[in-house]
Amino acid sequence: MNHQARSNSSERNKVTRFISRHNRVRHAVYQTDRKILRSVLRSGLLLLSFALLHVVAMMWLEGMEMWPAVWLTLTTLTTVGYGDYSAETQAGQIATAVLMFICGITLMTFLISDYVDFRIARRERIRTGHWDWNMAEHILIINSPKYNGEAYFLRMISQIRESEEYRDTPIQLLNEEFADGLPESLRALGVVHTTGSASRPQDLERAGAERASHIVVLARDEYSADSDSYTFDIAYRLYKQQLGHITIVECVEDENRQRLKDLQIKTVLRPIRSYPEIIVRAMVAPGVELIIEDMFTHADDHPVRFPVWLEGERWADVVNAIIQANLGTPLAYVTKDGEVITHPDGNHNVHAQSLIILVHTEKTPTIRDVQRAVEVHFNIHAAKLD
Repeated sequence: MNHQARSNSSERNKVTRFISRHNRVRHAVYQTDRKILRSVLRSGLLLLSFALLHVVAMMWLEGMEMWPAVWLTLTTLTTVGYGDYSAETQAGQIATAVLMFICGITLMTFLISDYVDFRIARRERIRTGHWDWNMAEHILIINSPKYNGEAYFLRMISQIRESEEYRDTPIQLLNEEFADGLPESLRALGVVHTTGSASRPQDLERAGAERASHIVVLARDEYSADSDSYTFDIAYRLYKQQLGHITIVECVEDENRQRLKDLQIKTVLRPIRSYPEIIVRAMVAPGVELIIEDMFTHADDHPVRFPVWLEGERWADVVNAIIQANLGTPLAYVTKDGEVITHPDGNHNVHAQSLIILVHTEKTPTIRDVQRAVEVHFNIHAAKLD
């Protein structure tokens, strides 16, 4: 019976120790830096006070000079005890023993414990996104895609790093997707994160929105128009802080675009998850993203392939022929082997079976219009040479 009781008591002690350690970690994590540092300062000042008292006691009771008294105090606090100096009177020995047990063991333990708490709290807040990075001139990316967020950010940020201008620019994520810590793949790209929501002013402030060089607001759900309401709320907060001119926003429904533009948002884009490079283009070369976006739709301007046979004509002359006929803008040509050549040199001699032309939906030319424009242009050019 006694053996069973001792066994149960031992198990309870193990559980108690485990809970105590666990609570200590949680206590450290959720304390503020100010509270922890205040505790460290309090223990340090108390330790220093006892040390000074001991120095005075050694000078008074043992008749030591200042430096030997200081040296004895230090070796006693650290429990080294070289033996070159020691207290000889009973009063001095009692003072040294008190210093050793109260300060060298107890207070020093408290001081080290507080410092460990500070390190644990700092590491956990960084890992879970509750650290105040105090960034400036950084790229702030708000929200996260509903699906495959890590893969999307990996591709997007890799593209940002490809630009010489933003190769070393700090990048910060503000979302609730990575509450347990950023994946190593994103940390390797120099990304940090803040766990929170941009609809809360304190989280937006903690992410340093007012000090950012670019702000990107992603649609939380690229397939739901409801996410536009949340986006509008964030955009309005940024507008009130006069940050619309540095903000790029994703909008699911085209009908909601004007509402966002009225908030002086710099760029409004459709969420195209398979091509995050569009957002990067909006930062690197503003305006280019609108051309790219149009190419993903069959509205407004879009590229069309027209069969046109060319036998060595200069690319500059081909472009001139199409533009002068007001049919569109040639972007590329297809060789007789089926290879697509984009943006060739103006003096390049073209041997092609087709042209790829950027045309307007409401003014899309026919195949015959394009062929005739090329024929007329080169016939006139040949006549001038004759």
